[in-house]
Amino acid sequence: MPKATVVGLDFGRGVLRAVEVAGAAGPHPMVIRHHELPLPTGSVTGGEVRDPAAVSEVIKAMWSQAGFKTKKVVLGMGNQRVLVRELSMPKMPAARMKEALPFQVQELLPVPVADALLDFYPTAEAVTDGVEVINGLLVAAVRGAVEANVEAVRLAGLEPIGVDLIPFALSRLLLPVNDVSHTALVHIGATTTSVVFVQQGVPQFVRIIPAGGDDVTRALVNRFEIDMVAAERLKREVGLSNRVSTAQKGAVETMFEVTGELLTSLRNTFTFYTNTRSSGDLDRVLLSGGGARLQGLAAALGEVTRLRVEIADLGSAFALDSSLEKSAFSDASGDLAVALGLTVGSAA
Repeated sequence: MPKATVVGLDFGRGVLRAVEVAGAAGPHPMVIRHHELPLPTGSVTGGEVRDPAAVSEVIKAMWSQAGFKTKKVVLGMGNQRVLVRELSMPKMPAARMKEALPFQVQELLPVPVADALLDFYPTAEAVTDGVEVINGLLVAAVRGAVEANVEAVRLAGLEPIGVDLIPFALSRLLLPVNDVSHTALVHIGATTTSVVFVQQGVPQFVRIIPAGGDDVTRALVNRFEIDMVAAERLKREVGLSNRVSTAQKGAVETMFEVTGELLTSLRNTFTFYTNTRSSGDLDRVLLSGGGARLQGLAAALGEVTRLRVEIADLGSAFALDSSLEKSAFSDASGDLAVALGLTVGSAA
């Protein structure tokens, strides 16, 4: 009997990406097929669907063209409309904890509780002032942002079976089940950069920074009056290199200036995390996302964090159907990491 499949759906910058996986909840998942299509201008902004009807038509076209065999879909959220904060809850059964959560978190939220979707990710048990507590991470998303994405999927005739925090999905994808390291996973997308610190397989802290690869592209477009395609090509060819022609020095200076702001935010995030923990030093940084392609960025990140920086590997997490090209899954700087990560552990 063939294994059930599930699709991870990623609303990227101007493009919709999907990956169908068989046996996603088991020990030997396999990628069956994947596809991507452009999105209408303005229909999705920062990962949020603005025009559910238009996006649903793209989803329908994707299922038709790619031949996806399932209607079960997992969505991801990971922008500035998602808040992740550390939270301690009195120890109680999971059902009671879910009921109590809205009454514990209003002061942490930028919107009324009624306008937010809440979840709690437990990380450890402890005793505080003689009371047993569960420490964890509060995940809160603006309700409207999530519901618009879900609506687009339902309008396409599909079944959304879950909405996952993208940093959590990436950590399940990129860190093996038995990983015992203390790792900082940095995912640089088009408009946001997420950082999740994972110790012995358990996420400890998450921060989402409102900066990404598009900031570099736009800076080049504005300074040199070139189009987006030419700016992207310049990023790939030159990057953060000191060995460039005189004509390219201005472009390098611009890229150093913009990435310097992101690196400062990352350094401050690392400093805050390590200064508020007694759980030992970080072992390494895993770098993923399209922004990881910028030449010299990994080395620059290593300098500001003083840690070993590795480009995360996608190849060991999944088997590939014989019809697929391995190059699309060679490393996590590729475009499919988020969609693939969303399927990890999903039961179809």
